[in-house]
Amino acid sequence: MYGTEEVVNGNSSASINRAGGTLILENGYGIGIKETSRLLVNIDREMSALDEHSDQDLMKQVAGGNEAAFELLVERYQDLVYGTCYRMLGSYHQETGDVAQQVFVRVYKAASRYKPKALFKTWLLTIVRNCVFTHLKKMKRQHEGKVPLQPEWEEGESEEVYPDPAMSDAAERVLERELEQTLLAAMDQLPEQQRMALVLRQYEQMDYQEIANTLKTTVSSVKSLIFRARDTMRMALKDYMEK
Repeated sequence: MYGTEEVVNGNSSASINRAGGTLILENGYGIGIKETSRLLVNIDREMSALDEHSDQDLMKQVAGGNEAAFELLVERYQDLVYGTCYRMLGSYHQETGDVAQQVFVRVYKAASRYKPKALFKTWLLTIVRNCVFTHLKKMKRQHEGKVPLQPEWEEGESEEVYPDPAMSDAAERVLERELEQTLLAAMDQLPEQQRMALVLRQYEQMDYQEIANTLKTTVSSVKSLIFRARDTMRMALKDYMEK
């Protein structure tokens, strides 16, 4: 998560700011360096005390304005959120940081309305899904009619294997990028449900029931979605290898 954004839940407001690899919540009163240091020390102490709490308990405390509880939730789930956003965004993966931040902003804003009817992880991934698909629709509208960028070669270069090892490494990197672009393009073409099911199963190692709960469908439907998605990805890879 990057940048700073003002957010408000039912009982308090805070700015979310990524600094030094740590998510810092600062109140809206323009605190100085010493006050910030004391705040971070207090948050660290509170987080240690909260570490054994369930996600549902932490959300109740976030609703009450406990910033340390929110910090701990972010630490628990930032890898899941970032990784899922990255893979779901496909060729727009450079937007991952912004979308991941949107997810946690929504979590913070929704804390006072949160009802633990399902696992927190399932509820969180529903927010991820909504944020990703909203962002994808926005990006695709902005890029309609534009020609995708292709790798460019300097004058006099060719795609043959170079005798110079350094040049050979460069050529291999180009091929790796081409393959990555092929797979990302194939991911872009998957229907939303197929893409989400594939990412959650293939990369997040979630079981079929968890995925079904997230997508609000049945286990058999999830298996079918994943089968069709994998078949599409296999065909894309086959076409690339036969070029």
